[in-house]
Amino acid sequence: MADCSALESLIEMGFSPSRAEKALSATGNQGIEPAMDWLVEHEDDPDIKEPSVVIPEDSGTDTTDTTDTQAMDTSAERLPLTEEEKEKQTKRMMELIAQKQKEREEREKRERIEQEKQRRKHGQELSAIKQRMQEQEMQKAAEDRRREKQEERLARERVREKIARDKADRARKFGGAGSEPISPPAETSVPATAPSPSSPVQEPPTKKEYDQCRIQVRLLDGSALSQTFRAREQLAAVRLYVELNWPGGPPEPFSLLTSFPRRVFTEEDMEKPLQELGLVPTAVLIVAKK
Repeated sequence: MADCSALESLIEMGFSPSRAEKALSATGNQGIEPAMDWLVEHEDDPDIKEPSVVIPEDSGTDTTDTTDTQAMDTSAERLPLTEEEKEKQTKRMMELIAQKQKEREEREKRERIEQEKQRRKHGQELSAIKQRMQEQEMQKAAEDRRREKQEERLARERVREKIARDKADRARKFGGAGSEPISPPAETSVPATAPSPSSPVQEPPTKKEYDQCRIQVRLLDGSALSQTFRAREQLAAVRLYVELNWPGGPPEPFSLLTSFPRRVFTEEDMEKPLQELGLVPTAVLIVAKK
């Protein structure tokens, strides 16, 4: 059973009877201070229903004397408080309530600070992980770019080496682009017959000699290459020029020909000078698949 003086004090302080009863019961009727602690800690709880009163069954004994005795004991124990005592007790309880509220506020503040620290720590850890991942991706991208540049450089070197080897092979095979071909035998001069006195003397037309010739080569895709060669250079020099300047290189073996008059040049023709093949002073050659 709750202490009546403590219960009345709590009710006078403004607590509902049901909450005062609950506080005293929850603290084992140890007094006002434990009950106040409980009420402060549970001030946000919804109102507690009035406790139900359990009436013990009649045991068959005479309870009149017992009831009177308990009433006398209670009256003797519970003396009315004076106004000054009530004021002091109320003031003490209010100070206790304020102290408990302050302690709770400080505890909640510490908890909020700790939660904020944990949140910031977690955010910093996530930022550090994200930064490490970005740095790793950037490093990998830089390594990929360096590797690609190295591969491109090696590929260009291989192409240059192949072109140089092909050029050297052509030079060895055909004796060089600038080698002088064997001059054809001089034509045997036929003694001119003496003109008749009646017919006028006619001078033979002078044949013009060309030192250079302009060659245009039409590729398979319709594009053209143009270059000036010496009249005594071999046709192999023209073929070598086409192989070295064909965009991307020739896709397959090819031959050279003229359309009018139509003539397909053979491997033997490659060793002949352009002048002998009738490609001076200008000519158009067409590339054809073998």
